[in-house]
Amino acid sequence: MPETAYWILKVIDWAAVPVAAFAFIHALMQRPDAYSAAERLTKPAWVGITAGATAALLLFSFASTGWILWTAGLVAALVYLVDVRPKLIEVQRGQRW
Repeated sequence: MPETAYWILKVIDWAAVPVAAFAFIHALMQRPDAYSAAERLTKPAWVGITAGATAALLLFSFASTGWILWTAGLVAALVYLVDVRPKLIEVQRGQRW
């Protein structure tokens, strides 16, 4: 593998870790009732999913044999960030006029 491609993969690997860590921290900080009000999984479920995603991104690499687990971790973190997080924020803010 050319050296440029190696460094591009390393940047992608390590850029994904803060994304998952942010999702995990955000999931921890939300009220438990907000998850049910947003009609999403429970708080313990999302904390577990985002913790597992963070661990997968830390332990595996996209350029290794564990790439499927790395990809699953990234997808789980992104689902939380683009689907669950906006609903939680909307529920906790209330209706905007």
